[in-house]
Amino acid sequence: MRALRRRTAETRRAEGRSPLQDAFRRLLKHRAATIGGVFILILIVVAMFVDTTIPAAIFGWEAKPLIAPKHFAEVSFFERDLPPGTPGYLLGTDYLGRDILSRTLYGSRVSLSVAVVAATVSLVIGLTYGVISGFAPPRVDNAMMRFVDFLYGFPLLIFVILLQAYFKAVSRKGATGLVGVMVNIDKALGGMFFLFVALGVLNWIGMARLARGQTLSVKQKEYIESARALGAGNLRIVFRHVLPNIIGPCIVSETLTIPAYILTEAFLSFIGLGVTPPTPSWGLMISETYQGIRTFPWEPLIPGAALAATTLAFNFLGDGLRDAFDPRLRGT
Repeated sequence: MRALRRRTAETRRAEGRSPLQDAFRRLLKHRAATIGGVFILILIVVAMFVDTTIPAAIFGWEAKPLIAPKHFAEVSFFERDLPPGTPGYLLGTDYLGRDILSRTLYGSRVSLSVAVVAATVSLVIGLTYGVISGFAPPRVDNAMMRFVDFLYGFPLLIFVILLQAYFKAVSRKGATGLVGVMVNIDKALGGMFFLFVALGVLNWIGMARLARGQTLSVKQKEYIESARALGAGNLRIVFRHVLPNIIGPCIVSETLTIPAYILTEAFLSFIGLGVTPPTPSWGLMISETYQGIRTFPWEPLIPGAALAATTLAFNFLGDGLRDAFDPRLRGT
């Protein structure tokens, strides 16, 4: 009897919660997702304040991710690769005498910037394209989807590499007009602007397909027909009824795609087509130090561990969001 009463009370409380509150409650119960979310929040704080207060407050030294502690000509061979535990440099320095830990923390800015910008561009373009295609007449919908199928035929990674190679060549030669403005913006951002452009060119096509499928499913519901019968136009139906019901699965899908963006940026930086040195990037740091892994193994392993932990955190958070927004689990 007590167990029955307890289940009845829990059912009543579940019925009084909104779907968003219920999803957030299930998300907090997902331990891996909670750990991943906390790690991402800490990473965001680190990325915001890494060049001002965090290294000095926690580790007791001034952050110098781009500047050597001495002039390079004055640094001896043995001082260029200080071992872990060296006073003032907890994880040592690289071959130019730059603090590895500060550069690793600073590299979180690049990864998080790529994650936010690429995911936002993909979500906005793909969601807009998919909703328009789903609400358009059949002929227009078919033409729009055939264009998406055509884009699927492009090898994405090779296309991004070619774009980055072209942008780097233009940046070295110099340009005027609109291209010159873009080159100046890219230099101000440490080489990340063209990286954002390259990653945002074709990454929206998967989101467009998902948004179209969700739109086709939602627009057949009874409340859509009721809204039409009451005289609501397509624009009102989209913003008041369609988007609120499809935005959840789209955000969850985009969260699961963020690790791919981060790994793509690291790969491009590793082969020299990512950020512009000396801007710290985890892929660039691995590329600069992997040849000495037998002598100084911590130099490539530290940014590699940061890269692996960040991608795992986003994967865990995406899995938790997917389970939290599953309507079949509502009330559990």
